[in-house]
Amino acid sequence: MSSEPERNQEATPSPSESHVDSSSGEIEPDVRFTYANERTFLAWNRTALALIATGVIVVGVLPKFQIDFGRRVLAIPMILLGAFMSFASLREWNANENAMRHELPLPRSSLPLILTIGVVVVALIAAVLAAFQHGA
Repeated sequence: MSSEPERNQEATPSPSESHVDSSSGEIEPDVRFTYANERTFLAWNRTALALIATGVIVVGVLPKFQIDFGRRVLAIPMILLGAFMSFASLREWNANENAMRHELPLPRSSLPLILTIGVVVVALIAAVLAAFQHGA
């Protein structure tokens, strides 16, 4: 019986193989988790940019509504939600990074709930504006 060495035994480091920084006492997390945290941050920022861009397009491209300031009433919440999502995603990225460096559980994210509420509010505003729009 030949014993064949296991493949990729050393190629994939174990997440428990962390390095401790002696000066700060922080643990250097597995780079895969750091990259995943960064990808999540970037995804939230793509969402934020889409909200901001859509708000700008609403003001600049949509025809006027029957209600005064209708385009702004629709656009401003989108732009503000986008700005908030960008700021909140940075705070969340930092909190996750800090938790990983101190071997703490990751904090729960409030961003999905906030985004959902924001989108529902914008949809309700759009529905009200559409209800008051006369003819095409």
